[in-house]
Amino acid sequence: MKIDLTNTTSSKINAALMEARRTSGSTAAGMVLTLVIVTDEGSAYDALKAANDASREHPMRTLAVIKRAGRSPRARAETRLDAEILVGSDAGSGETVILRMHGELVAHAQSVVLPLLLPDAPTVVWWPDNAPLHPAQDPLGSLAQRRITDAVTAESPVGQLAQRAESYTPGDTDLAWTRITGWRSMLAAALDQRPSRIISAAVEGESYNPSVELLGLWLTNRLHVPVERVVTGGPGITAVHLRTKDGDITLDRPDGLMGTLSMPGSPDRQVALKRRETSELIAEELRRLDPDDIYATAVRTPVERLREPAGAEQTAAEQAAQAVTDATVANPSQVAADGAEKAAKKAPGKRAAKGSA
Repeated sequence: MKIDLTNTTSSKINAALMEARRTSGSTAAGMVLTLVIVTDEGSAYDALKAANDASREHPMRTLAVIKRAGRSPRARAETRLDAEILVGSDAGSGETVILRMHGELVAHAQSVVLPLLLPDAPTVVWWPDNAPLHPAQDPLGSLAQRRITDAVTAESPVGQLAQRAESYTPGDTDLAWTRITGWRSMLAAALDQRPSRIISAAVEGESYNPSVELLGLWLTNRLHVPVERVVTGGPGITAVHLRTKDGDITLDRPDGLMGTLSMPGSPDRQVALKRRETSELIAEELRRLDPDDIYATAVRTPVERLREPAGAEQTAAEQAAQAVTDATVANPSQVAADGAEKAAKKAPGKRAAKGSA
């Protein structure tokens, strides 16, 4: 069932929800939480689809807040609330209300959302992108027990981790952390099966992926050993190596689908380590509404704690030398001319130095 309300209010939306529930033959809400999605028109479809899929595990009321301040002064002066209500199969296992706020109402979104929250049920706020600098201090974020961001959507995904560490408040979490749950579980299970003293570790993955950094920081905190950060072409995290005196414990996933767990003295094993959809990540986060202390410890660890592989600087120098060699072979006369010009510039300085000595 779909209901459109134009230039409406929160009380009219609540009345329409109750009427839709009675029409469908269900007088009880039967929902366990309220999920508030703060997004824009471009990301609304994907976010709502993920929330609807997650609602099959967590029946909930989903409130999608879409702020449309307007481009012209006249549009910004017009204050209006439009709502689209979805109930039944169109809304998964719950209710969905899409709130489009116009004009000055954009600055007071919390006044619209507050009357629509389910009573005596927890509230979760999710920013699929464009998350505020301080989620807990955001007017909508302050209404929630749990606040979900996604560092991978930021302009500088890895740099966003520093902002998340600075603004962390109990109840904050990030989908970049949720994406490494499978890796953390597999690595912990491997060490349970073969207890070993870890000497060092290495994490391989894409350069701009914050999940790779978080996995490395988690290993740094839990193992108290040096962790190297190795850049690969992806997708996502490609491998983790835990080095022991008996050999490496390696979890390798080159294609983003299946992983291979290798341990000294044991045959290689295939493990399920597929990259998960956003709906699965949201469903996992909604299973727990208490503060995630492990995430807090990992995100507050400076990324600088991760080391570059030994020989990385030497490799860079070798690449520079190779570039000069290639240029000489391609255009030897130009290289010779450049060298003569540099020598001429340095010559007066050398003569002055000899005179003063």
